[in-house]
Amino acid sequence: MLNFKINSNSKKSFSHYWEMCVGSSHAYTALRADYQEQLTKVHQDMGIKYVRFHGLFDDEMSVCVENFDFTGKSEGITYNFVNIDKIYDFLIRIGMKPFVELSFMPSCLASEKNKIFPYGGNNSMPKSDESWEKLIAKFIEHILERYGKDEVESWYFEVWNEPNLSRFFSGTKEDYFHLYEITVRTAKKIDEKLRFGGPATSYNSWIPDMIDFCQKNNLPLDFVSTHHYPTDDPLWESGMDIDEFFKKTNGVPQDYPRGILKVMTSKTRDEAKNYPLFYTEWSVSAMVGDSAHDTPYGAAMVAKTLADNDGLVEGYDYWAFSDIFEEESQKPGVFHGGFGMQTVDGIEKPVYRLFEIFHNLGNQRINVEDNNNATAEILAVQKENNLQIVAYNHNVPKEPIKTEQLEIDLDKTISGICEIERIDEDHANPKKLWQKMGEPTYVSQDQVKDLRVASQLKPESIKIQNGKINLELMPQSCALITIPDYFE
Repeated sequence: MLNFKINSNSKKSFSHYWEMCVGSSHAYTALRADYQEQLTKVHQDMGIKYVRFHGLFDDEMSVCVENFDFTGKSEGITYNFVNIDKIYDFLIRIGMKPFVELSFMPSCLASEKNKIFPYGGNNSMPKSDESWEKLIAKFIEHILERYGKDEVESWYFEVWNEPNLSRFFSGTKEDYFHLYEITVRTAKKIDEKLRFGGPATSYNSWIPDMIDFCQKNNLPLDFVSTHHYPTDDPLWESGMDIDEFFKKTNGVPQDYPRGILKVMTSKTRDEAKNYPLFYTEWSVSAMVGDSAHDTPYGAAMVAKTLADNDGLVEGYDYWAFSDIFEEESQKPGVFHGGFGMQTVDGIEKPVYRLFEIFHNLGNQRINVEDNNNATAEILAVQKENNLQIVAYNHNVPKEPIKTEQLEIDLDKTISGICEIERIDEDHANPKKLWQKMGEPTYVSQDQVKDLRVASQLKPESIKIQNGKINLELMPQSCALITIPDYFE
């Protein structure tokens, strides 16, 4: 039996930092009706304010196109922001904002013919500073004119994505810093209040170097941003370049310890000094095809991570809101281990329900005394007069975990019935029903309805006896207990 003691006289602020932003597939998919429907639902259900995506300047967006006459002579470049406008108009209409990632390089400006992903983003530096600066200036001037200074000044801007990975950026660290410098100086000449940050690196990288570069060059840095996934841990610890690391390990996923994301975040918080710290990508795994994304495992890990990283970051951007995702092509099947909180058909995964639970938590965290050193933990929160308790039982793959018996001691000697909602193998787990259906690659509308019903949180009753709640938690599971009118 694990014992937890609630101390409702000891409280601190509990910021919903995870509601700042969510990630998504590349920009062009934001023009799709199903993408827009699913993002609208996420905003309404979870209160998430910003969305981030790659490929704003990809050729498919038609932002920057060189024209030629019939002899092949260049007639100059046409700039066209209509597709960007359609996306930003939609976001503002539903009450969201873009977290603007300025990437990738339009082919007509690129120094190399490097195309990545099926949608063909170019990962190279511009062939001239002037050509990139002109694009940035025209883009900034356009959005300021269309949306107004007050609106655009409430957005955030990053230069590129994961420039420390050769797949995303063919240049060097010095190239990236130069690209950041010319971008920020160009934009800030037009509006000095625009908020720019970086380096938007993978596995918590380059933070001290980024700060040092900006300070030495008197260059604005309004926030620090980076990315991490638990599966990054061996790479993060090794200090090796990613290509060198994967050559050594043959690309085989490596093990990582429980709570590794808090370890990473704590170190990065120190490195970021007094700058606001945003993780503009994170998830339960960096691998498409990992079942962690689709199962209660993901919900349990997210619960632990959000509880652990409280107070360490200003924004935490879960990657991504939907399996409408095309970096490695659109994968077949309903539950195929995609990054999304929802399947392509909009079926809510367990992690979706976990974010719903956390959105509905209060903003006062209550101290819990816990000396168990076990895989099961609890988070206690006050919302108005209600006491909310989130219990979760999580461990990483290949490490032991079992069903745990919890005794939660309240600091009031009360008895009665309260409400519990569960996420586990038997609750809010639509993949289990899909497997019973025979794991069909395609599902009918009736099957989608049934799967969405299976994903829902279902309130049940649990007893309070003499100020104690006894709770059984399955491996890789979560539960929300709500005690109304606890604070009177």
